[in-house]
Amino acid sequence: MDIFLIFLSGLFILLGIVGSFLPIIPGPLTSWVGILILSITQSIFIDKIYLIISFIIAMAIFVLDYFIPVLGAKKFGGGIGSIIGSTIGLVCGIIFIGPFGIFLGPFLGALLGELVVNRKNKKGALKAAIGSLIGFLTGVFLKFVVSIAFAFFYLKSLMNFKINDLLF
Repeated sequence: MDIFLIFLSGLFILLGIVGSFLPIIPGPLTSWVGILILSITQSIFIDKIYLIISFIIAMAIFVLDYFIPVLGAKKFGGGIGSIIGSTIGLVCGIIFIGPFGIFLGPFLGALLGELVVNRKNKKGALKAAIGSLIGFLTGVFLKFVVSIAFAFFYLKSLMNFKINDLLF
């Protein structure tokens, strides 16, 4: 049963890393679920305090992820059009362009979204699109760093598991 839980845990960790880039999957929270599943195993011990602290971090990043693109767009003069446009652009960019669409999609989506809302100010729309892109990339970076940290913790726990297995 432990082998199945370890495998399932690793699957959630990988899904969390992918979720750092996709807005549909909450990256750090998904990776944290992987750590939680790993803590259920009888072979690997994970301190409850670590689980609580890592959950608080994952939740904080989850909440911040909704505010960072908004702050980036607002800082550069954007509005709701650039925020909604960047999210739609991300999804369309990934679908139609592939991995490169992760960067190009939010920028073009924010630009088009801001142009639809505020047609007269093209220079302001470009500035808002840049701000939205910076905010989006900042959120992606934070989610990715936390998910990778959880992945390293997972791998470290597995290495300890292997060493303990060999010793006993």
